[in-house]
Amino acid sequence: MAKDTTGRLHVQVKTGGKRKLSSKLWLERQLNDPYVAKAKAAGYRSRAAFKLLEMDDKFRLLKPGMAVVDLGAAPGGWSQIAAKRVGSLEGKGKVVAIDLLEMPEIPGVDFAQLDFMDNDAPEKLTAMLGGKADVVMSDMAANTTGHRKTDQLRIVGLVETAAAFACDVLKPSGTFLAKTFQSGADAELLAQLKRDFATVRHVKPAASRQDSSERYVLATGFRGGAEE
Repeated sequence: MAKDTTGRLHVQVKTGGKRKLSSKLWLERQLNDPYVAKAKAAGYRSRAAFKLLEMDDKFRLLKPGMAVVDLGAAPGGWSQIAAKRVGSLEGKGKVVAIDLLEMPEIPGVDFAQLDFMDNDAPEKLTAMLGGKADVVMSDMAANTTGHRKTDQLRIVGLVETAAAFACDVLKPSGTFLAKTFQSGADAELLAQLKRDFATVRHVKPAASRQDSSERYVLATGFRGGAEE
């Protein structure tokens, strides 16, 4: 072991057997990531919980009594934070999480294993919430191919679809928060969001790895959502 620039011991993983270099680098990064250790110590299911904590501390997105939808929720780090912040553990708010994958139960969270792209998904989610949502959030990332331009289009396409879903289920003045990546492919996405929301900004929490192009788009003040 060696020490990094902060004085912490740096764990190095040996390449051996069938382990690929990419797997070695990922495992090494996980073992040396302070947020991974913090998440484990705090009982959070993923380091991503700290990204939502930071953004919520700064922008006050989640308030007691709110109804929240967590798209692509597994393994559940964001749902855990949302449940605490809106008070669903005490029956004050509501958190509905959906994912294509199964997700173990989280106190204060209603989970549905479904595809948010299904035509009837907005109706199902609204029924689970008992009405419209105050916040729709997504930490999803599209499967990558390794081809940069293709991956950028996939990522932006996923966020555009999530934003369209949000417009179906949000209350007036609601909030949409989603992971995206810095690229030149998101001009249409931003134009779409600026039409539907009063304020649109990019946010990069400290818990996002600094060597990553990951960032979040935060759209507040939804202009639609009135009951028909």
